[in-house]
Amino acid sequence: MALNTFIAFWSISILFVITPGADWAYAISAGIKGRILPAISGLLLGHLMATIIVAAGVGTIVASKPIMLMVLTVIGSIYLLWTGGILFFYPPHISSENSSNIDIDRPWWSSTIQGFGISGLNPKVFLLFLALLPQFINPSISWSIPLQIISLGFIHILNCAVIYVLVGFSAQIVLKTRPRAAQIVSRISGSIMILIAIILIINQAKNYFN
Repeated sequence: MALNTFIAFWSISILFVITPGADWAYAISAGIKGRILPAISGLLLGHLMATIIVAAGVGTIVASKPIMLMVLTVIGSIYLLWTGGILFFYPPHISSENSSNIDIDRPWWSSTIQGFGISGLNPKVFLLFLALLPQFINPSISWSIPLQIISLGFIHILNCAVIYVLVGFSAQIVLKTRPRAAQIVSRISGSIMILIAIILIINQAKNYFN
């Protein structure tokens, strides 16, 4: 693939990544809880799954079947609603005794699984890949179409990794010594997740009844 194709895709991808959403909210929460790397690893695994699905052509099949997309959206929305509710109603309590290791009682992989659920079950991620990646595919070059999609997908995943790590560690540095602010930000993050979930459910209800 030509270098200018990668640069053009990177410039568009980064615009999507720097836009706050559910992934940002979870990265901020992970920063407050001190589980940045496991949580972000889960988010990136969700984006990787979306890349593989689109590369395999399954994405086109799902997108062409409204009922399948609706089921995916509802499942993702419920999971997002549940996660957001936990952040809103049970924000982390930070004190001088536990600020160095806030979430030590939970196994690291639980944050990874939760992050994977947030991005992997988010239909917006799936639709973004389905709508964005094919526009940069050139069937006339020697690279196969799945290989082109996977290559571009990794650029997007790299963008996500850099931005989410910056967001997570920024939240940790800024909020770790400010217990009250950390709880407020956690509730805001939870509210964002809940709002996104409600919007997704409302849109699907409109599509179903129209």
